[in-house]
Amino acid sequence: MPPRRTLDIAVVMDPIGAIRIAKDSTFAMLLEAQRRGHRMHYVRPGGLGLRAGRATAVCAPLSVIEDPSGWFSLGAYAETALGGMDAVLMRTDPPVDADYLHDTHILALAQREGALIVNDPQGLRDLNEKLGAFLFRECCPPTLVSRDIKALRAFVAEQGECVLKPLDGMGGQSIFRVRAGEANLNVILETLTANGHSLALAQRYLPEIVDGDKRILLVDGEPVPYCLARIPQGDEFRGNLATGGRGVGRPLSERDRWIAAQVGPELKRRGMLFVGLDVIGNWLTEVNVTSPTCIRELDKQFGLNIAGLLFDAIEARRA
Repeated sequence: MPPRRTLDIAVVMDPIGAIRIAKDSTFAMLLEAQRRGHRMHYVRPGGLGLRAGRATAVCAPLSVIEDPSGWFSLGAYAETALGGMDAVLMRTDPPVDADYLHDTHILALAQREGALIVNDPQGLRDLNEKLGAFLFRECCPPTLVSRDIKALRAFVAEQGECVLKPLDGMGGQSIFRVRAGEANLNVILETLTANGHSLALAQRYLPEIVDGDKRILLVDGEPVPYCLARIPQGDEFRGNLATGGRGVGRPLSERDRWIAAQVGPELKRRGMLFVGLDVIGNWLTEVNVTSPTCIRELDKQFGLNIAGLLFDAIEARRA
């Protein structure tokens, strides 16, 4: 086997000093990059820009260590040409707002200049994490996306029980479980749609959520053979780990693999190297492309190295 080429890896992420390393998937990627001998560069939050028409980033050399008392060290910041990096990990959390979109345009210029962007900037713009699932509508439960409060209310009445959520949330934020005729339904719909000005999503409530909201990770279009079922606790109906859900690893079911087979090739074609699918029961509910998580939980439970699979794919493209 030929010796591995040392790569320059830049990471665009939320402030590294505020992460929880036991659960942070970006940290797992950084540990793996360092283990392989790659040079890592931390992009200062808000540090992307342009100079003379070329993508730039204010970066510092980065090293990491598995130590909750101090897990990183940085060198001096300097502006560098982002297109000169071998790969850039784009790992900031939603919302996908104007600032995020502007950053993807800068990353697209770096891509044009030769950098591999993970995930592809156009894909990050095109694939809203709620709406992207409907590229694969045969995998999805009954759903309505609308600004029309009357139409949303009628859909809830038709389905009997629904989950309502905005299109730009994460971590279970602003998700409501409602029943037809509920007294608060109108005010919930008014809030989510900003009185009819913003799109909201209504989806048939899936009682299989009690068995977990499954996170299936795809690396270069292929599923990791285990998923993390995020199981709601107590009176909470949301399984998100951020809302207190308990993560239990499970082998993929036959249906899980079928869903992954529908989604994986198209996302690979779009340059989405690391993706998280959310599946409840037999149904795909979200396609997470911005900063999917659950690497550390699955690695720990099953002795995996998911970040290793990702860097295999990155290195293959940079060979």
